[in-house]
Amino acid sequence: MAILREVLTVRDLALELRCSIAHVHNVINGKAKHVSKLPAIRMGRKKLVLRDTLEEWKRANEENDLDAMIRSPKTVLSNA
Repeated sequence: MAILREVLTVRDLALELRCSIAHVHNVINGKAKHVSKLPAIRMGRKKLVLRDTLEEWKRANEENDLDAMIRSPKTVLSNA
């Protein structure tokens, strides 16, 4: 039995991430600050992302933010 994996377009990603299509392109191209590059399948000029890849990318970037949030209060206290 074949398992179909959901494929998302740049427009789908923009809607889900609640950002512009241009920002999604920046994330895919590794030009967005404070987040890692989002792996994509390139088909000519079209870029597609598997749902599983998006979910892993979101978790990885969420964990990085959580690590930064945990460290930041110590930094604020040490500067006071």
